[in-house]
Amino acid sequence: MNAVQRLYQYRKSISTTTFKARGFRVKRCEQCRVALTNCICALKPTTTSNVGFVLLMYDTEVLKPSNTGRLIADIIPDTYAFLWARTEVDNDLISLLKDPQWQPFVVFPSQYANDTQQVFQDTLPTLNNKKPLFIMLDGSWREAKKMFRKSPYLASFPMFSFNPDKVTTIQNNDENIISRYQIRKAVVNNQLASAEVAARVLAISGEEYNAQLLDLWFDVFNYRYQQSVCQRNSANAQAVAALEDFIGT
Repeated sequence: MNAVQRLYQYRKSISTTTFKARGFRVKRCEQCRVALTNCICALKPTTTSNVGFVLLMYDTEVLKPSNTGRLIADIIPDTYAFLWARTEVDNDLISLLKDPQWQPFVVFPSQYANDTQQVFQDTLPTLNNKKPLFIMLDGSWREAKKMFRKSPYLASFPMFSFNPDKVTTIQNNDENIISRYQIRKAVVNNQLASAEVAARVLAISGEEYNAQLLDLWFDVFNYRYQQSVCQRNSANAQAVAALEDFIGT
C-alpha cells in the first residue's frame, strides 16, 4: 500500500458522508481505484529512484478515483502524501521538509514565485549530498493555486518549473504539448495531470527510465479507467503492451 492509498484510507475513515465522485456506482479495487473488472494492480512495475515526491492533496482530491497522484506513489518509492489544510500544517510534513537528506523544491509555474523565491526553470542546481524532494500541489488548478497562496511555509523553498510548451512529450517527442488525460477536462490543453507533470520532472532530473515508466503507467491507468466508465475510450489501447514491452515482460 503506497502513501496515497494510506491517505485515502485515512480520509475515508474520517468522512461523515459518502463521497460520490463521478462513476461512484462502479465497483472499484480499493488499491488502484480502477473498476474490479479492469484492475491494474497486477501490472504495477517496480523501480528505484534518487528523488522523492511530496503530494499535498486538497481535501477531497485523495478520495477521487481519477486522481493520478497515486500513480507517482506506485512508481517512486520515496513518495509521501499529506492532506492540505489552510489553518494547520502536519508536523510530519514539517519534519520531512527539514530532513537534511532532502532539498525540497516546490513544483509550480514560475510566474507565481514570490519576489525572494529562487526559481529553477527547466533545470536543477547541483545538490551537495542531498536528494531533490519535489513538492506537488495535488488538486484542480483552482485548488492548487489556493494551496500555493495559502501555504506560507512553502515560500522559503526554491521553485522548480518547466514550460510545458517547450518540453517534448516523453514517448513521441511531440512539441505540441496536449495532456493525454481524458478522464477530467482541463481548462487549457497544456494543463497536465499530476502524473504527467511528475514524469517531466523526473526526465529533467536525469531519471529518463523512471520518467518513461511513469508515463507508460499513466497510459495504462488512463485506458483501463476509461474502459470501465466511458462508452468511447480515447486512451491508448496498446498501453498495457507498451508497458510490458518497456519493462521486458
